[in-house]
Amino acid sequence: MEEINLIPTADICRFHEVDYSFISLLNEAGLIIFREINHTTFISDNELGKLEKMIRLHRELEINVAGIETINYLLDRIVQMQEEMRVLKNRVKAQN
Repeated sequence: MEEINLIPTADICRFHEVDYSFISLLNEAGLIIFREINHTTFISDNELGKLEKMIRLHRELEINVAGIETINYLLDRIVQMQEEMRVLKNRVKAQN
C-alpha cells in the first residue's frame, strides 16, 4: 500500500507566498483535493506537483482559476487523445 504524506495548506501558502483563498478556489473548482483533519486542511504530496504548476500559471502568467480549469481540461484531453492514438496505431500494426 502506498504511503501518502499530507502537507498543511498553511505551510504551502507560506512557502509559495500565495494566499489561502487562491488554493481554496482551486479546491472548490475540483482542481485539487483537500483533506481536513481537526479543522486543518492538508494536501497530499501526490497533489503537490499539480498545485505548484497551478501556482506558477497564476503567478507568472496571471491566469485566474477559470483559465487554469480550462488549461487543465485541455491538457487532460490531449493525454486522452494521445492514448487513443497509441491504441489505434497498435491495432493497425496488428492487422498488418
